[in-house]
Amino acid sequence: MTSPNPSAPEPVLASLDPDQLANLESAPRQNRLALLAQLRRRPESEVLRSLAAETGLEVREDFELPDDASEILPLRIMHEYQCLPFLEDGDRDDLIQLVTVWPPSSEMDEWVYAVSGRQPVWYLGPPNRISDTITQRYGVGADSLIESDIATEDSGRLEEVEEDENAALIRFVNEVIAKAVDDRATDIHFEPLKDSLQIRYRIDGELVPIRVPDNLIRFQGAIISRLKIMAKLNISEKRRPQDGRIVYKGKGTELDIRISTMPTMYGESVSLRLLNQKNQPLSMEELGMLKGDQNRIKRVLDLPYGIILVTGPTGSGKSTSLTAFIRQINSPARRIITVEDPVEYEVEGVNQTQVHSEIGFTFASALRHILRQDPDVIMVGEVRDSETADIAIRAALTGHLVLSTLHTNDAPGALTRLIDMEIEPFLIASAVEMILAQRLVRRLCSKCAQPGDYSQHYLRECLHALDLEPTPERLGATILDPVGCEACRGLGYRGRVGIFEILRVDDSIHELIVQKRSAREIRHEALKYGMTTLQMSGWEQLALGRTSLNEIMRYSRADEEEE
Repeated sequence: MTSPNPSAPEPVLASLDPDQLANLESAPRQNRLALLAQLRRRPESEVLRSLAAETGLEVREDFELPDDASEILPLRIMHEYQCLPFLEDGDRDDLIQLVTVWPPSSEMDEWVYAVSGRQPVWYLGPPNRISDTITQRYGVGADSLIESDIATEDSGRLEEVEEDENAALIRFVNEVIAKAVDDRATDIHFEPLKDSLQIRYRIDGELVPIRVPDNLIRFQGAIISRLKIMAKLNISEKRRPQDGRIVYKGKGTELDIRISTMPTMYGESVSLRLLNQKNQPLSMEELGMLKGDQNRIKRVLDLPYGIILVTGPTGSGKSTSLTAFIRQINSPARRIITVEDPVEYEVEGVNQTQVHSEIGFTFASALRHILRQDPDVIMVGEVRDSETADIAIRAALTGHLVLSTLHTNDAPGALTRLIDMEIEPFLIASAVEMILAQRLVRRLCSKCAQPGDYSQHYLRECLHALDLEPTPERLGATILDPVGCEACRGLGYRGRVGIFEILRVDDSIHELIVQKRSAREIRHEALKYGMTTLQMSGWEQLALGRTSLNEIMRYSRADEEEE
């Protein structure tokens, strides 16, 4: 039972050749509209309307699920056919209204009628909206574990039950990882609690709980064992932490997943770090770096020797920034060698290696070997100890450009940290050319951000807390607030942007280093000569409409706590 669309856009299926049509029909239902849009080189929303007109179906973008949706239509059918029953005014008892991602087949009609006892009335809807609704209502991979329950109840043979459960668990774990990739998560945490197994993604630096099946606690041990098997870990060892690696391929994505297990009160906690091998390293502009900052950094990158340090806490994007700098200076005329832990981005034309502490191949030992390889530029993933720091300093003084990271709260603190590592102050002053401290703040969703309403008094208080002058430009800036929409999953943010504090080690700073002055004194001197602070950078990003006032203030409060 269908309703014709009054408009008649250009057909999108009729123009495909038989091979294209066959490839389309062989793809998963939820991916077909995206593939068709690629073939037609048109937006998905436009192709959806054309497909609806061609097949005689209406497009339904807004729909409300009944509370008993899974009783009306089994969850397995919803997942397999990517369809949802929805409420409609004046619904008849003999009909069921359904929205789906692709025109239904006669098989779908038969199955829906068989399990619901009602004649289906089909509509087309946006695939992402339908898939997200299923996940939000029933959890990631819920169909896999429900199928396992059915197998346990109905199967008469133990071997069949175990086989069905194993297959269901494999699907469940794969779906959790695939969903994390779709949501741009960097980490997945499986956390055993007293009465449940909690699964959380880290998205744009924030932990986000994901909806999971209610019966997940029953499968906790099997899920953890499955993850350990994938990483080739010892599944019988549950008293000690273990580390491993998983190479995961799915949906055209290849992931290098680092896995860490740790025993807790209620079972083993498992953390996965997702490294997408097909991710392209970002440029300085894509990091959100302002033009003036880019120019200052480029001038130092053009130097033949010296050290550039990037500082900040774990997860602040230090490695991403170093890779952006490497991309900036990469050329056939320069031999660039990096040592990282792990290699997060592949850069064409650059020699990249990874540390292996278990065999003694540390940053320090790798750096010693790299110096015998005739490099022009060396990137060291992190200065972790005095030995690595000493070798890096001496490499910079003997004609190499060295890039590395250091864990300090701000740029001046990196200088005193090197002194604490027992590096001679005159060597630090001679070798270090520039230090960047950085943080990542969430980027406002461009589709839903709206101007906020802030009083001048409140803005003055915020600027005072950020240690910034309340200039007319700052007080008059248009400040956007997060709202939340379908594109950003209701968060109001999508992606992150960097804020940077840049310290150039000039003659005045050189003298303070040699005199072993404090980081506070170095900061005071650097500010007199134009050092850009994190707060200044954050306010500029705010004025450009890239982030919110709450994000900038949140990071300001975090810095105060660190001090």
